[in-house]
Amino acid sequence: MLEIKIISSNDLIALVVTLKLAAITALLLLLISLPLAWYLSRTKNRFRPVFEALIALPLVLPPTVLGFYLLIGFAPDAPFGQFWQLITGERLAFSFNALVIGSMIYSLPFVVQPLQVAFSSIPSNYLDSAATLGAKPLDQFISIVLPLARPGIITAITLGFAHTMGEFGVVLMIGGNIPGETQVISIALYDHVESLAYGEAHFVSMILMCISFFILLFTYSRNRNVLRFGFSQPRHQT
Repeated sequence: MLEIKIISSNDLIALVVTLKLAAITALLLLLISLPLAWYLSRTKNRFRPVFEALIALPLVLPPTVLGFYLLIGFAPDAPFGQFWQLITGERLAFSFNALVIGSMIYSLPFVVQPLQVAFSSIPSNYLDSAATLGAKPLDQFISIVLPLARPGIITAITLGFAHTMGEFGVVLMIGGNIPGETQVISIALYDHVESLAYGEAHFVSMILMCISFFILLFTYSRNRNVLRFGFSQPRHQT
């Protein structure tokens, strides 16, 4: 029978590190993915499938493979690792910054793809009409595209945040297991299981399950309200 215990201070710190990592990653990914997804949804470039395949690669690539190559790239003797240490004065491998960069690469398709689908569903005639009225491309994007794509944006942020929270292989490879810096809650859970502390593992697992459930519940409820009030569906004039 499992003995459920109160979360320890180490697990609480790991949870805080995880939430911080997920929030920063989701925010940065949103800023990067908005223009990227918009470009992919509108471009007719013949190399578009190549770009889409590269973005989607983390979906099928084993996390340890991605983490291994990122670890090589973040090493102090690697060009990118040297450049990072030159401009920041700190090593990149086995640091929180490495977790952020790795998480952004690993969670990129979970943010770009929902945005691309949302942008692709917006009729071009809405933008054409705005252009004839003198609206600049940036005005069109802010005033028309973003409101209509709101459910996709909410979904993208949620998936990026939730997927980062559940990372294990990538963060372990590039961040190690440093308490208070790179130890995330999934690694703390693995440590409990490895040491046969099933009571602590059960409690941590329940916390992660509850957080994931309420994040998804918020997303579906929010998107339902958005659709109900007509923010995402353009109304055709008769």
